Amino acid sequence: MNTNRLSKKMQEALIKQMTKEAHASQIFLSLGVWADTEGYAGIANFLYRHSQEERNHMIKFMRYILDRGGKPKVEAIAAPPANPKTLTDCFNKVFESEVDNTSAIYKLVDLAFEEKDWATWNFMQWFVKEQIEEEKLALGLIDKLKIAGGDKATDESLFNLDKTLAQTPDDEPLPQEATADNP
Repeated sequence: MNTNRLSKKMQEALIKQMTKEAHASQIFLSLGVWADTEGYAGIANFLYRHSQEERNHMIKFMRYILDRGGKPKVEAIAAPPANPKTLTDCFNKVFESEVDNTSAIYKLVDLAFEEKDWATWNFMQWFVKEQIEEEKLALGLIDKLKIAGGDKATDESLFNLDKTLAQTPDDEPLPQEATADNP
């Protein structure tokens, strides 16, 4: 008996999003490494934590597919884009990545609606809300850097920005604690 409660098309779309979340994790990890090599340990730590959050999102999709009787598949991910040239470029890449992810989330919501897959539609609502927060966070980074002076910021301003981001609370759960219901 087939116990998979996901259509083939939905399962493939969820696996694609699972892979997209893994790629986002690599993007933020790569940006964090760049920030670390540039001497921005606080910004790097912030980006490393964000990388972990994206990995948890990947696991959340994996758990959901399993919970619905499907078979998730771990797929290869593309290399992250080239290193940013400046902090402005770095923070813009964070925002662009989040906007791209929001578009992908919306497509999944649309598919769930089309298929009348209300369980998946309900599951996706958490991600819709999460993407609002993620885009707001990315815009906040851009705004903070602009206030500090952008690419012409003083060393003192950049030091303070780095210090502020280093002190951002780290309440991200460990990957093994992530479930379809609890990121």
